[in-house]
This record gives sequence, C-alpha cells and structure tokens, in this order.
Amino acid sequence: MSVAQFFPWQIEVAQQWLAQRERFAHAWLVHGLAGIGKREFVFAAAAALMCESPVNGLACGQCLACGWVAKGNHPDLKRIRPETLALEEGAEQDEDEGSESAPAAEVTGSSKRAPSKDIRVEQIRSLAPWFNNATHRSGFRVALIYPAEALTHISGNALLKVLEEPPPATIFLLVADAPDRLLPTLLSRCRRLPLATPSADIAQAWLAKQNINNPPAWLAASGGAPVLAKKMAETQPQPCPEWLSAFATGLEKGSGINVGQLADTISKEPASVWIELLQRLVIDMNLKAHGLEVRYFPMLQKSLTVLCARLAVAQLSELADWLNQQRRVAGHTLNGKLFAHAVLQRIAAVCQLSGASGR
Repeated sequence: MSVAQFFPWQIEVAQQWLAQRERFAHAWLVHGLAGIGKREFVFAAAAALMCESPVNGLACGQCLACGWVAKGNHPDLKRIRPETLALEEGAEQDEDEGSESAPAAEVTGSSKRAPSKDIRVEQIRSLAPWFNNATHRSGFRVALIYPAEALTHISGNALLKVLEEPPPATIFLLVADAPDRLLPTLLSRCRRLPLATPSADIAQAWLAKQNINNPPAWLAASGGAPVLAKKMAETQPQPCPEWLSAFATGLEKGSGINVGQLADTISKEPASVWIELLQRLVIDMNLKAHGLEVRYFPMLQKSLTVLCARLAVAQLSELADWLNQQRRVAGHTLNGKLFAHAVLQRIAAVCQLSGASGR
C-alpha cells in the first residue's frame, strides 16, 4: 500500500501551504467544490506532515512514519467521520469507540444500533486520552475531521472547546463542501484553505489517464469536479441518466411522460441524488435562458432550447427555489415514491404539460 498522494492540480498549493509547517495554525478548514479531491488532499497532507524525510515538502513514502500511514496504523493519526462513512471506507462495524486497538480511531458504532450519519459527540470526547499522550515519533499529531458538515451542534461545540485550548503538536484538518453550514464560532477557530476547481483541460487530461472515455461529458455532468466525474464514470453507464434524458425529452415534446413509472425508477435512489440531478437540469435551463452555455448536460441542448423558449425566466427561478426547498426535506420523506411523483409532477406542471401528471 502506498502513501496518499496529492492530485496533479493540488501539488503546487500543497507545497506552498506545507512550507509553513513550522508555524502552522492548529486548525485548518479545507473547503471547495464537492468532488475535486478535498478528502484525498487532507490524507496526503497528513502523510506529509508526519513524514520524517519530506521531499519538496511532500511525503517521501519511504520512512517509517510513511509506512505506518500507508498501512493505516499510525498512532498519531486519527480520522473522525460519520459511522456510515467509516463503514463505506472499510472500517469494522464492531470496532470499539475510542479503543486503543483501533489504530486510526475508526469509530463506527455498536452493532446494537444503526450507524450514525452524524459525527457524534462521543467521537470528539474519545480524543481526550490521545491528546494526553506524547507523540510516538516526536512529530505532529493529526486529526482529520470530515465532512465537517456532519458535526452536530453538540459535537461541534465539543470540538470548539478543544480548539479553544488546543493540545500541543496537534493539527486538526477539517473538510467541508459548504463552510457556511458550520458553527460560526467553530469557523472562527480555523484558518481557511480554499481549494480551487482545476481547469477543464487539466481535469480532462487526468480523466483520460484514468482510462475514462469521453472525459468532457463526464466532467460536465459532475459540474467540473474530476474526482466525482471518475466515480460517476465507474458506477453508471452514461453521464446523463436514462431517466433524466427521457424526462427532458418528454418535457420538450409536451407529452409522453409516464410520471408514475419515472417516480418508481428514481425512488430506488436516495432522494438527495435524484433531486440534485433535477436541480442541475433546471440550472442548465436557467443558463440557456440567459444565453449562456449549459454546465451539466450538453447532450440535452435540443430539449433545453425548446423549454427555455417556452418558459419565463421568473418561472425557472421559482422552480429552482422550490427544488432547493425539497432538497432540504428530502431526508425526512415517509414515502419515497410519492415524494418523487410530486416533484416530477410539479416540474411537468411548470412546463405546461397537459395531461402529463395523470399518466
């Protein structure tokens, strides 16, 4: 297993940032567009900070510390994330919270309850014994906290208390897509490190090296985020899901949409997933209405052009606002299929489709 590496578009900013390591702030918030590799950035940053023989500021990959990090058992590195995410990353369900035998603080929760989607206060409190011990290699101790938006009000305040009196030789690296969702007091205790979205040329070249076919289409569908584009290309057959293409075509023609069937199809996915796709479709419609290039689904240009000629800009703005509201309550719906049907029906109605909602 090799030590984590920075992506090509991250190396320059990483070297400039890590050059300050001797006078580093004790807490950093790394933020930027979802899917550009922020989590991988902090993994590589942790390896670099703990490396005993850094090369140009980055991890050498050869020293004892790099070996420990690569194997996931460096005692001075901890990862704090929701239990659901820990399980996705391969942590064991029955690992004990705060256990000395769990090298990287793989907090996943008890088998007696469902894994949490939040970062729990117990996970923050379990760090106390770790702070009280000396570092094992006389270097930095690093805590990775991601996504920071998963901190609850209680766990966020617990972390705030730690950051107000930070333990020595300890660096906290928080990762967030949306910093505005964090507690303002917590934000005030962190230095910010914004990561820029790579240019289309750099991102497409990287995707091509990853053997991704048609990089421009996948990059567009991901909103310009290459890491997300790669994940999408590896997990779905085409950049624009078939159901969304069929829906857009039906909206364009004004008929032929079976809302019930589409609702049945998309309700098999988490509501946040299909609502985001619909939001992106409406964003493209808004862009087209203002004479701009579409961002996510260039393959739907024909349908978008027809729809934009039919709809007023005010209607599109209202629809976008309404979808944002649905996105906020998506996790609380009791009947996913009915919710999906209602959302599709509303969009069809706005697009003035006669009889579409009754199919």
